[in-house]
Amino acid sequence: MRAQRLGLPGTTKNFFTLTETNTRNIFLTIESLMPQLLIIDSIQTLYSPLLDSTPGSIGQVRQCAGELMKFAKETNTPVFLVGHITKDGSLAGPKVLEHMVDTVLQFEGDQHLAYRILRTTKNRFGSTSEIGIYEMRSTGLREVNNPSEILISQKDGPLSGATIGATIEGNRPLLIEIQSLVSPASYGTPQRTPTGFDHKRLNMLLAVLEKRCGFRMGTQDVFVNMAGGIYVEDPAIDLALCISVISSMEEIPISEKICFAAEVGLGGELRAVNRIEQRILEAEKLGFSEIYISKFNQKSLDVRKTKIQVKGFGKLQDVFQDLFG
Repeated sequence: MRAQRLGLPGTTKNFFTLTETNTRNIFLTIESLMPQLLIIDSIQTLYSPLLDSTPGSIGQVRQCAGELMKFAKETNTPVFLVGHITKDGSLAGPKVLEHMVDTVLQFEGDQHLAYRILRTTKNRFGSTSEIGIYEMRSTGLREVNNPSEILISQKDGPLSGATIGATIEGNRPLLIEIQSLVSPASYGTPQRTPTGFDHKRLNMLLAVLEKRCGFRMGTQDVFVNMAGGIYVEDPAIDLALCISVISSMEEIPISEKICFAAEVGLGGELRAVNRIEQRILEAEKLGFSEIYISKFNQKSLDVRKTKIQVKGFGKLQDVFQDLFG
């Protein structure tokens, strides 16, 4: 029914649905059909007659996954296991399930956004943290070939508190927009509200701004948002976030042609980040004119190959001096 709604009636010809939870009956059907692809939805509902425990128990999940994995290896057939997730987004059930399979894929999405992210949290035959970004349409999912364009919001002219940071997800460089709003605290305790960023790391960066750079962050409410609904753990966006916060606090817009890629240490120093060449090439491809990095990244960097201007600094205060004067 869904394939017909999406205008794909031809896909239903070779599609077989079996409403069965007993693995013995499932394998009997598989032997007669010999499918090219097998999808189990969900692994927690299956049970093997070899065990007396209830479906979804640790023993049953381990046994059913083991039987399916043996079938996949012996017949060279791809098998997808759909699993339940907990409230925090992790895979429900025993951890042994994650250890048995070759790849763990997590499908993420925000109900208020049209974009969906397919993230690899485990990959036995490749790199982890790979992501694929798709757009949900009425005709189905459409692959987004250039994710950086959707992670940089469209706006009319420069705005204070908006900067661009260069991050890496798996093997893919992404440019993401960091949006900040800083305002005087109306109540006794200032608020720290990040969306798509670690709360503790935000507190650490605000402490560095106050201790090392002299900005009075203890009396300000700080709201931080990663545009596009993505969650970022890469420390390379530290510099972009600090610049975004001060830009909002001082009401000074940052040029749309500038991006940042550096980690900020507790002493206010800028630390080198990995794979800086890929970040610079991605910024150059999207038309940025300047990128601010740590000067310790410049030692092994040949800037003659790039058209973008690369600026290296050793301290956070030096970046503020260069941007704001």
